[in-house]
Formats: sequence, structure tokens, C-alpha cells
Amino acid sequence: MADITRILFFRHLRGEQSSHILHYANGRLVREGRGLSFWFLPLSASIAEVPIDDREQAFLFRGRTIDFQEFSVQGVITYRVADPAKVAQRVDFTIDLKEGRFLKTPIEKLSLQLTQLAQQFAESCTAHLDIRRVLDLGFDDVRNAIRDGLDTDEGLADAGLAIVSVRISAIRPTAELDKALQMPTREKIQEQSDLATFQRRAQAVQNERAIAENELKNRIELSRREEELIGQEGTNRRREASEELEARRIQVDGSAELSRVEARADADGIEMLENAKIDAEKARMEIYRDLPTQVMMGLAAREFAGKLKRIDHLNLSPELFGPMLTDLIEAGTRRLETAEAK
Repeated sequence: MADITRILFFRHLRGEQSSHILHYANGRLVREGRGLSFWFLPLSASIAEVPIDDREQAFLFRGRTIDFQEFSVQGVITYRVADPAKVAQRVDFTIDLKEGRFLKTPIEKLSLQLTQLAQQFAESCTAHLDIRRVLDLGFDDVRNAIRDGLDTDEGLADAGLAIVSVRISAIRPTAELDKALQMPTREKIQEQSDLATFQRRAQAVQNERAIAENELKNRIELSRREEELIGQEGTNRRREASEELEARRIQVDGSAELSRVEARADADGIEMLENAKIDAEKARMEIYRDLPTQVMMGLAAREFAGKLKRIDHLNLSPELFGPMLTDLIEAGTRRLETAEAK
């Protein structure tokens, strides 16, 4: 937008670098150029300001296919003014000499013209196709159709406009149609998902079966090893019992043999002792055999007196004591003689 300054009856305009200024005075083109700055009289002047920078025009329009299905095309057209004089002749770019604003809406008019042309070229590309074919075409075919149509349009060339680029951002069917078109793909994806789920479950069942079989094999192997262990433990116990029994038998045999040896030794000792006693008794009997009766009776009395604990009353008569004493003296004398003779 141009900057206009007022001083008395004169006014000064300062144009922007991206604008082409056309100054008319009394119906004649006085001056034109890019980013001009000049003084003028407002009563006899008419000024047009044509933007010459690249501008973008977004568009969104609906189309219909041969199978009567609606779709929408969304995109952006980038254009610029190639010939400002031609554009000023077709579209009113006159500005207010007080504020520098457009008196009308020239930019909106150009945008509407471009949008209508783009819709026309897009429909000419898709009108003979069904909705699936339109969606399968992709952005490039529709974009190329719009771009080629705008580049070859004589009206735009005569108007002094040049197309810089055309971009398509979306081609969409209606919401209901979009959902219906997505349904087969969704069903197929769901079918694949179900198949994957079934396969995963089948694999899980197979894995569980393999695990169960492995567990059963392990249990069988453990049972077999436990059986072997029990058998080995029984064998070991029997061997221990047999060895213990053999040890006890050897110990008992040793004890019995020792007892027999001891008993034999005791018997031999007793036999020797008894034989000694018998021999002594025989010797004593040999001594006693030749003794007189009175001596024997005296010895018996002595032996008897040795075994008595006490004697309460003893009577010794001269008739008995005299002969017994005589016999004892004689027996002692004979015994002494016999010992000396030996």
C-alpha cells in the first residue's frame, strides 16, 4: 500500500518496491514504474498501484466424477503480475488519494478468476473418471492438468498474469464415501490381523504343547532317575547291612573264640588247681593213712575246733587226754624220722 502525505494543495506519494505505480493526469498516463515517489495534485490525478510480487491463492472446490460421487480438491496457486499495464486495463487497481488504499477489491477478483479456472481444468481432468480412478490418479495428474490449463489460457496471458506454480495438498471424497472406500482395506487389514492372531494363538498352543511334552519327558526322566536312585540306595543299604552283619559275625566269632580260649584256659587252670588239690589231698591222705586212730581224732578235733565260732563248754578227762597226747608225740616223732630218711 502506497504512503500518501498531504501538504496544502499538494500531495506526495511514496510507492513500495513490490508495487508498480501508474499515474494518470487528465486521462493521460503521466508516469509509471516500480516504487515511484512524486508530488501530484489530487484534483486532476488518478493513480493505480499494481502489486508485482509473487502471491499465493489458496483454493478449495468440489468436483463430481462420472459415477456421481463428489470429491474436494485443495491446493495453492502461486502467481504474479507479468504486465502491470495490461492488468490495470482489465482490473481496477485505483487507490484512494487520501489513504492509499484500493477503492475496489482487485486482488480478490484475480483470486476468484484463478480459482474458477483451476476448478474448470480440474473437472475437465476428472469428469470422465470414476471416484476410484480419481483417487488413484494422485496429486500430480490433477496438478499438471491445472498448471497446463492456466499456462495455455489466453485470458490470463492477455490479462498480464503469469503462473509461478500450482500445488495440490489434498484430494478427498466425502466423509461417507471415504469411510465406504476404506472399509475393504480395513476389512482386509482386520482379516490379516485376525489371521496373525490365530497364527499367534496356534503357535502359542504349539509352544505350550511342546513345553508340556518337555515337562512330561523331564518328569519321566526324573522318575527313572529317582527309581535308579532308590534302587541304588537299596543296594547300598543291603550292602551296608551285609557288611555290618559280616562285621558282627566276625566280632561274635572273635568273641566266641576268645570266650572259648578263656574258658579253655580257665578249665586248664581249674584242672591244674584241682589236680594240685587232688595231689595234695592224696599226699595228705598218704600221711593220714599211717596215723593212729587217736591222732586222727585229734586232728579232726582241731579241724572241727577251727570251724567253730566259739566253745561254750569243754570237758577234758585224764583218760582221754593222756593217750591222745602220747599218740600225738609218737606221730610227730615218726613223721620227723620219715622226713629225715627221705
